[in-house]
Amino acid sequence: MEELSKLTSHPTAADLYEIVRERIPNISLGTVYRNLEFLAESGEIKKLRLSGEQARFDADTSDHLHIRCDECGRVDDFEFEASDPVAECPEKLRGYKIIGCRMEFHGICPDCLGKKSGD
Repeated sequence: MEELSKLTSHPTAADLYEIVRERIPNISLGTVYRNLEFLAESGEIKKLRLSGEQARFDADTSDHLHIRCDECGRVDDFEFEASDPVAECPEKLRGYKIIGCRMEFHGICPDCLGKKSGD
């Protein structure tokens, strides 16, 4: 949790394992996975399930969206104001009680765009 809280990169379990292993050389990848799953299930962190990607983890549990780079896989926070009518629409039309929503943005990050323009 301490190492994840220092990051804004939304790491995979394997990414975080490499970071934690510098401090705790004998830690196993399985231990990192189990702890991340426990923290996600308890609501202390968010487990991000992005299309076609390994799960990533976020210490910021506030409601916010993410954007993923199609080139390098980088994931950043994305500020977006959703209007109430959008959230109410499925409930009104089909009788659902909405308990969550997942909206995914993807594109090409500034770093990858810079590399392309330099070609």
